[in-house]
Amino acid sequence: MSKMLTAYCMKTKEKNVPMQDAVITKTSRGGYMAQGHDGKGNKMTTMLSEANALQAVKDGVAKKSW
Repeated sequence: MSKMLTAYCMKTKEKNVPMQDAVITKTSRGGYMAQGHDGKGNKMTTMLSEANALQAVKDGVAKKSW
């Protein structure tokens, strides 16, 4: 996995935008979700697999909230 989480920005319609200040949360159904912003004030959210979510936390790219 790369050292940076990326997501689709709904507001600007850009793909693979680097996510800053990412926080990993667990959904009620057991999935993993990363929430952050693009540095311009636009919020972003992306779904992750368990392996990618835990790797991002391990690499220090994101914080976990559970």
